[in-house]
Amino acid sequence: MIYRRRASPLHAASAAAASGWCAALAVATLVVSNPLFLVALLLAVLLGGALAGVRHELVRALRWALPVALAITVINALVTRDGLTVIWRFGNLPILGYWYITAEATAYGAVLGLRAVILILSGVLYTTCVDPDELLGLFRRVSYRSALSATLATRLVPLLARDARRLADAQRCRPGRPPSRAALMRAATSNLLDRALDVAAALEVRGYATARRPRRGDGLGLRGWSRHDLGFAASAVAVLGLSIASRIGGFVGFSAYPSLSLATGASTVVASLAVLVCALAPFADRRGIVR
Repeated sequence: MIYRRRASPLHAASAAAASGWCAALAVATLVVSNPLFLVALLLAVLLGGALAGVRHELVRALRWALPVALAITVINALVTRDGLTVIWRFGNLPILGYWYITAEATAYGAVLGLRAVILILSGVLYTTCVDPDELLGLFRRVSYRSALSATLATRLVPLLARDARRLADAQRCRPGRPPSRAALMRAATSNLLDRALDVAAALEVRGYATARRPRRGDGLGLRGWSRHDLGFAASAVAVLGLSIASRIGGFVGFSAYPSLSLATGASTVVASLAVLVCALAPFADRRGIVR
């Protein structure tokens, strides 16, 4: 799950606009609990990922996000005693006492699991569609050296992962038992200090130690906003506005305890469709993307 430049409006947008759009989807997921609205947000993430060319990454993330959602549902159903509709009785168990499962606890656990899936996929969308170098460039004016250190750290992590894969491939060619994960980790990190010294020496030779603080308007992340930036920024504001307004207005009401109460009227459907359309609207403009 790494960033690669692709020909999509989301990749053409700046790091500030793209990350704000992904964050808006995550915040909207936490604001609203209505399953219909959450399904609309899930569709927005999945379709947005497909339009951004990262559907394979999202599918891979779903393979471990769905078991997490199932675990959340089961755990909430087992540990929560609230709710009036009992669907399973275990009877008196040692230490635990009288144990039962309610439909309300199961339904609320499913909502929590759905939220977890959307949050995980939003994080994958952010990781694969937002340029990390440009995002760190936004913080250069706050702390130039911290941004540089974070950039180097994010560059060295995949480098160490590639070293570990090469070591594992080489050791599998040798007879005997395959090496343990701990042995691979020791081998991959044994030259970490040498790499750090080499990078520090290279930076010193290139004059990074005496670099000036960037001025306003120069460098990554401080360029003028394009129409893609404005489109995704407006989409993020619209998604957040619809979520908050729907929550305050009661259009997307949901209550699990003591009995299930779910808003499914026309206003709920309209709000769900509106947030889906607002989230995907910036992808309609494909002019100016890099092919």
